[in-house]
Amino acid sequence: MTQTPSGMTRRHFMSHMAGASAMVAPSLMMGNAIQANAQELKKRGKSCIMLWMGGGPSTMDLWDLKPGTNTGGPFQAISTKGDMQISEHLPKVAQVMDNLSIVRSMSTREADHGRGRYYMHTGYVPNPNIEHPSYGSVIAHELASDHNELEIPPFVSVGGGSVGPGFLGMSWAPFTVSSSGQVRNLGMKGWGDETLQSRLSMLQLIEGGFVSQNRGPAAMDHAKILDKTVKLMTSDQMKAFRVNEEPEEMKEMYGNDGFGRGCLLARRLVEAGVPFVEVDLGGWDNHQNIFNTLKDNKLPVMDQAMSALVTDLKQRGLLESTTIVWMGEFSRTPRINGNTGRDHWARSWSTVVGGGGIKGGLAVGATSSDGTRVETEPYSSEDLMATVCRAMGISLDTTFTSKSGRPMKIANGGKVIKELVA
Repeated sequence: MTQTPSGMTRRHFMSHMAGASAMVAPSLMMGNAIQANAQELKKRGKSCIMLWMGGGPSTMDLWDLKPGTNTGGPFQAISTKGDMQISEHLPKVAQVMDNLSIVRSMSTREADHGRGRYYMHTGYVPNPNIEHPSYGSVIAHELASDHNELEIPPFVSVGGGSVGPGFLGMSWAPFTVSSSGQVRNLGMKGWGDETLQSRLSMLQLIEGGFVSQNRGPAAMDHAKILDKTVKLMTSDQMKAFRVNEEPEEMKEMYGNDGFGRGCLLARRLVEAGVPFVEVDLGGWDNHQNIFNTLKDNKLPVMDQAMSALVTDLKQRGLLESTTIVWMGEFSRTPRINGNTGRDHWARSWSTVVGGGGIKGGLAVGATSSDGTRVETEPYSSEDLMATVCRAMGISLDTTFTSKSGRPMKIANGGKVIKELVA
């Protein structure tokens, strides 16, 4: 059985750190260094921002409306700047759809929250014998050789935890922060240089003892992570997390809520050179009262922040190098239940992609008039991930080797959605 990361769990590490754990806990979610020169990254760096809609959004009410049908619900479709129509409650996103495309023929089998979340993040169905790496871990791992001076993590999860690095190991795990950019356990308020050096010396002594006892790669990984933690704590690049320093008008453009601040933070991070940022907007498990919830709550928040993100990236010259992925773990049933809600549905639904390397303004694939089935070529999580990797210049011939020695193909061998890439 493959375990990750080589026995280096948070509990295992922190049991060695004792009283100094507050200084090193975030290091378990750090990635290898990549480049910090923002101007240079604008020219040649690539990044990906995933907008994760936890709970399973009803894509029939957002991206693939069926007005006038028994399954369609009350929302009307509006025209966009792309070659498609979307929900009337996404008017601002409609104005940037020339930069985004909808994949309307997603068809998957995982309609359980946990399994669907894992599958859509990794391209693999859950397997008790192996943990697969998520989008963020794979992309950070593959782009590391192009960027070699970044001192902040290459995979940042904003507002909620992401799926982990699997067999790639903890160097590629998500670094989780709040939507305001706050990093838990990293503060050193009240610490003088003498206190800091004393604690560092203690940690180095502990680490040296473990390494000298030949306890395997976990002890050496601990020592490497300690070194990276110190660099993180003292790096000027941590300023990228200070989203509150943005001008008020910029914060207003994104929206004065967690998702808006998270999207603004994502822009700051990719501008600083971080190759993968995931921003969480949960609350889509709408088994009841779905239409009021979407109209009055979820869609206004999403519309404001998502449109601002695309606009801001484009104005800064970053959209050409930043791929955007919008998705949840599945969608919701075409049938409206007795509680005016929709239940779990994975057979026919939509995702949205755009930005760097992806053609915008397109609606790829189609579902039936009642939304119950895909009528064109169906696409899977593997296919979506393969398309994103291709758009970012990551070779689909890449094969990883799990800890048990099994070869694992990137994106699980998915096929590229040809309409979306040049």
